Amino acid sequence: MKFKELPGRILILTIIIMLAAIVWFFNDQYPNIILFDVDINEFLFKGYQTLVAIAIVYLIFKIIFEGTFVRSVRDYRSRYAFKKAVSVLYFAGCLIVLVSIWLENTQNLLVAYGLIGAGIAIALQDFFKNFVGGILILVNKIYSVGDRIDINNRTGDVIDIGVFYTTLMEIKEWVAGDQATGRLTVIPNGFVLSGTVSNYTKDHNFIWDEISIPITYDSDWKLAQQLFMDIATKETVEIVKNAEEGISRLKDKYYSIQIRNLEPQVFITPTDNWITVDIRYVTKVYNRRDLKTLLSQHILEAVEKSDKIKIASATFDIVAFPEVRIKDTKG
Repeated sequence: MKFKELPGRILILTIIIMLAAIVWFFNDQYPNIILFDVDINEFLFKGYQTLVAIAIVYLIFKIIFEGTFVRSVRDYRSRYAFKKAVSVLYFAGCLIVLVSIWLENTQNLLVAYGLIGAGIAIALQDFFKNFVGGILILVNKIYSVGDRIDINNRTGDVIDIGVFYTTLMEIKEWVAGDQATGRLTVIPNGFVLSGTVSNYTKDHNFIWDEISIPITYDSDWKLAQQLFMDIATKETVEIVKNAEEGISRLKDKYYSIQIRNLEPQVFITPTDNWITVDIRYVTKVYNRRDLKTLLSQHILEAVEKSDKIKIASATFDIVAFPEVRIKDTKG
């Protein structure tokens, strides 16, 4: 709420209090008003109670909460969510006041309170869901600022964790590789309660990646396998060393985790058209595309220098041409 709205709300509160005072004064000065066998003073007293209670509710929610607490929240999304919740609670409070004062039957009161509670739960379900999700993110450290995560089919780097929303610097989408698109993606925190969160950097900062190189069948695939292995091993020495330390920390934290082979591996797969050479290696999360480009450059340079390895491409064998006859229509 903007500060300039506060005087207007104080004026409304003053009017409510003045009305309560007028009703109380009228009821006190004329204690025996009977109209058509109806005790008017009873209605005046309940009216006085109602106005006083509404004034208190208005003071708490509209002036104190919206005028101080909500206005102090700087993030506009969180401020909007808080303001919406305060508005719902304000109207619910007013409704509870009316029901409590004007309904005398206990059974009817219980039913009314049940309906009011159900209405509040429905109106604020997203509010509470996102709020609880935000608490779980912070307490359980599902992710932190700076982590790269995948949530709700969106991938990005966490740049802010609010009370209700998480903001990502989006990656992938129409951009090839794990690079930023420039968009900021806002995800409600409630998704962590029912969705899946993939964290690339929770307890370590490496992942596995692969490069696939097709070579022809007349190439020396054993030489290609060894050559590609040497290139990957040379360029990932330091990364493998850091990854081993990360795996050791994971083993201390997660009992059942198995230490996997962190050294580069090369796999051979024959296909109908060529031999696929897959190079599997460890890379830092934020440098995946850079390392892939570097390895690809070294592999292409090595292939250019060797006359025993040839890169394959899609080819088609033409078995036969259909017989074509030309008929002379002039003779």
